Amino acid sequence: MTRVLFICHGNICRSVSAEYVMQTIVARAGRCDDFLIDSAATSTEEIGNPIYPPMEEVLRRRGIPIGQHRARQVRWEEYEDWDLIVAMDDENLYYLNRCLHGDPDHRVHTLMEYTDRPDHRIEDPWYTRRFDKCLDEIVEGCRALFRYLTEKAQMTSSSTEIKEHVDLFDRDWL
Repeated sequence: MTRVLFICHGNICRSVSAEYVMQTIVARAGRCDDFLIDSAATSTEEIGNPIYPPMEEVLRRRGIPIGQHRARQVRWEEYEDWDLIVAMDDENLYYLNRCLHGDPDHRVHTLMEYTDRPDHRIEDPWYTRRFDKCLDEIVEGCRALFRYLTEKAQMTSSSTEIKEHVDLFDRDWL
């Protein structure tokens, strides 16, 4: 099982959206049993709060199933629980380093590093108010991350089957 934790500042917009997008991709590919996906914040500002309503609206409009999310903060004790910890921007990386006391096993990465724009960062829509753009970038990053993880894990299905699931997802997405 591949365990992925998405991280952003407050866990009410970007990281929770990435969690739901990745869960949707995994479900559409029939790979739910192969992944554990969650999200968390680097800050304590939004702990206990649900997904931010404008972000929720964009996800619902795009047909992404939304669960009963409550923001939580990542804890250093859970570093070993995750194969991959995926941040949205450089500020997230900075605070993750502080929360997790470093990254000795190189588990921390950015979402866009799996795309053809590895240095791009996903801006916080809380400030930019560009929720659709944010979700487009999260979808791009999650698609690329799914491809990377399925190829890396060399799962039992053929790569053709995996590609067909992802391509179907791509066509149906926007």
